[in-house]
Amino acid sequence: MATPDDSADDIFEPGGKLRSGAIDDSTAQALREALRYARTTRWDSVRSPHLFMGLLAVPDKGINCWGERLGADLPQLLEQFADIFHQKEADSEPYLSLNREFLSDNVIRLLREAHSRAQEHERPVKPIDLLISLFTTPNSVVADCFESIGITADKLTKLAVIAERQCEKH
Repeated sequence: MATPDDSADDIFEPGGKLRSGAIDDSTAQALREALRYARTTRWDSVRSPHLFMGLLAVPDKGINCWGERLGADLPQLLEQFADIFHQKEADSEPYLSLNREFLSDNVIRLLREAHSRAQEHERPVKPIDLLISLFTTPNSVVADCFESIGITADKLTKLAVIAERQCEKH
């Protein structure tokens, strides 16, 4: 019986690497930044807040449009998330790689959801796909952070979809 990992449509190759051509260049850059933030905040795996930090660290047109619609200062938002998720008690920067084994189960699920969304649009995964997946996933830590200041996941998602449409026109 085939598992999702064995599927040619999965975002991961059987060995755990991201499938070639499944993501665009800006998404690859955001994932590298997510990996860097996981290291510098001293986590032993890439988690959804790191994914969000990666998107904020190298925002493409869609992420910038979303930030403008939200009225957010993206560098300041990035700094706040890095502060919130920094682990002072950790021993040192852990070894991490952009491979499935170093990603939390939630990040794996987010990547697969973003990949599925991108396939529906017949294109590689874009940062906006990851952003929308971050807000539509149940029990999202990133969405919970925004909920604590009165911004719902639904509003964040709607703004991201509007930003996506706006950026496609230009």
